Formats: sequence, structure tokens, C-alpha cells
Amino acid sequence: MARESFDKEIQFLRMLVLTSGAYSRQQFAERLGISVHTFDKTIKRLKNVIQTVQKEPAPRADITNLLTYNYYDSSDPLLLFLFRAKSVKETESYRLTALLSALQERSLTATELLDYLPAEMPLSDEKTIRSDLKYLEEIGVIGRAAGGRPYRYHLRNELLTALTDDELADLYDFVDVMANTQVPSVQGYLLRDHIKKARIQRNSFTERFLYKYHYHSRILDEAHLYSLFHAIRHRKKIRFCYFSPKARVSYASKNTNPLFERDTAGKEVLVLPLKVIYDHQYGRWYLLGNAPRLGIVKFRVEGLTQLEQAESVSEREFASKLQQLEEKIANSWLVDTGAPVTVKARFYNPTDTRSNFIKERVLLQGQWGSITEEDADSFLYEITVNGTTEIKPWLRSFGSSCEVLSPAYLRRELIAEWKEIRSYYESFRENL
Repeated sequence: MARESFDKEIQFLRMLVLTSGAYSRQQFAERLGISVHTFDKTIKRLKNVIQTVQKEPAPRADITNLLTYNYYDSSDPLLLFLFRAKSVKETESYRLTALLSALQERSLTATELLDYLPAEMPLSDEKTIRSDLKYLEEIGVIGRAAGGRPYRYHLRNELLTALTDDELADLYDFVDVMANTQVPSVQGYLLRDHIKKARIQRNSFTERFLYKYHYHSRILDEAHLYSLFHAIRHRKKIRFCYFSPKARVSYASKNTNPLFERDTAGKEVLVLPLKVIYDHQYGRWYLLGNAPRLGIVKFRVEGLTQLEQAESVSEREFASKLQQLEEKIANSWLVDTGAPVTVKARFYNPTDTRSNFIKERVLLQGQWGSITEEDADSFLYEITVNGTTEIKPWLRSFGSSCEVLSPAYLRRELIAEWKEIRSYYESFRENL
């Protein structure tokens, strides 16, 4: 993953997908909380990234045209290119590429690697090289050879070199399927690309599976996911600037020059991360944690910017906060922490079908709820959840096959919503 933040590009691409490019330059800049000049620079950078990934000149057209893709080439997600090596700084990408190329032949020390870098390459001193080697070692790209100082480093590509063509094809198909069906997926796609390049070099590549992916925002949110997992694993608090989905802006540049400092619409947050939850229905990630004086807090990951790690907490404190959270969300359909309420709904079985797909779906998606009564035409489903906000869309998705019986207020809410939906389809002319 990239070492530098690219929050601005993430928010830009999310807005581009959601609005289908309907905003003007000025509207985009205002929504992002940046100047039009910075907006133009961002577009230029994204076009350069696309040109590098696609290995063809980027046409002087609207950025939305550059992000379209063919259905039969859709196993590469539309927005994945931000997670490739192009998301690091340009000078950094040149150095890392040169280091990895040098290590393909034999093991080398940091001092020896200096001789493999062009003299005109900026920041190519031994201190910088050691920092790059530490980063590459941490992410598992290289490893230290046996022996003491000075350490010799070698490329960790045994996964590819030790496998036959058939074994590599089977591995590619497995990673391909898992990356497209499981979450999180970004690391799987990066591994998939690596294996694909190795198969192309062996002239043994054929595509056997095709996917069409819809939740582009989920891929973008995974930029923060591994940082959050790392903080949870090491019991560290995190700081970030949070933009609520209801806020008028979704990003604000970090103030570094006091002469141009301005108020940001984001909220500065210090929180101990405890759990990350994925909503498969809407393709959203949520961060649950504990904040001083506030207790349990919840955030949409798409609103996190300027994420930084802070101080650590003791294992005992972390366990205590996590237990409090688990107790609070024990009956949450997703992340709701409201008062527990029992929902009763009658589901009607489909007619003239071989399988009861209504019952199959309820059993598959109904979590800890249970079927309490059943006859030839319908069955009664009961579940206790923390509030009805999150379960309501699921119940509504069954249409006329589901009738909510209680609580009464949820039944009234659904009746009002269905009446509103019906009004949308009423004819404007009496003779239609």
C-alpha cells in the first residue's frame, strides 16, 4: 500500500462516480473544500496515473471518459488503479522500482544497492535507501538473507518461481475468485495483478472468469482499512479529520502554512478503534471505537481523512472497552446501538415455483432471528434488534412478500413509505 495519503483523490473519485461527472469544476472544488487550481492539478495527476496504468496516451477529454471500462474487462475494478504503485510519490516509485530490479539477480546490501541507482536520481543516499528497504521488508516484498551485519536483502518471489505453469494458473483462478467475492479485496487484487504479469511473461495467460463489480466506494474505503487493522492489532489510538455524509464538503486540505490557514468543515477526532464492520447491502465500511467523554462512537470510513496513529493503550483497557462495545451491539442488525425491540413479520411463500426462495433468503440473511410459526402459505419470523432503522431496508426489499406485524410504529412507517412510492407512479393525466 502507498506510504503517502491520497485522501483528496479518493474523495474526488467517489464524488465522480456518485454524480456521473454532473458537477462543474467550481462545484467539484467547493464540495471538496479546495481551490479550482488544486482541483485542476488533481485531475492532471489522475490522468497521468491512468495513462501509466493503461500504457497509452490519455486523450484530452473529460475525466469521466477515462474511467469508463468494458464489461468483459471488468475483473479489474474501475478505481483500483489508485492502490497501485502510482499512488506513491514519483521519485519514490523510481527508487523502489530500481531497488527491486537490482535484487532480482542476487542478494545485496544497502551500500551495494547505491551503485545500482542512477547518480542523477534525487534522494539516492544511503539513509534514504535504508528507509526504503525497511518499508519493502515490512510489506513482505523483500527479506533479509541469513547472516549478520551488514544485512543482505533478497527479493521474496518464491511464490512465483517455485510453481509450474499449471500450479500458477490454479493459484491465479483461486485469487481471482476470492478477491471478487470476499472482503477486504484490495490486497487480493494486487496479488492477482502480480500473478497475472508472471503468467504473461511465461506466455501462459488465459482469462477464465469474468466479474462485474458495482460497489466502487468499497474499494476506495479500503485505503484506510489496513491502517485501522494495524491500529487495532497494536492497541493504538488514532486521530483523523471526519466529514459526516451529511456535510456540505467531503475533504479539506491540511493546513501547513499559517498565512493561508482556514477553518475546516471536518471534525477533529481522537478515538480508540475497536471494530470494523462491513455493510454488504450498501457496500459501506464502519469504524466503531471509544472516545474520551463520549464513550462508544461510530464513523463511516468514507468520511475519514488525515488518518494518523497516536499513543497506545494497555491490553487491559482495550479489552474492557471492547467488551463494553460487544455488549452494546449484541443485538445490532449492523451498528445500531438503540434500545432493543422485537420485530415480528409474516413472510408469504411464493407460488408456482420449485423452491421457496423467500424462506431460503430469510434463513440466509436473517442473522439470529428465528421462524416461530409456519403453514403452507406463510411463516412468522421474529428477531430482537437494537432499533429498527437498519433492519427496515431489508424488510422492505421483500416487497409484497413481507408484512410487518410489530412494532406498530414500524408497520405505520412502512405503510407511509409504500404510499409515497405509489404516489410516484400515479398518472399525471386521467386518460393514461
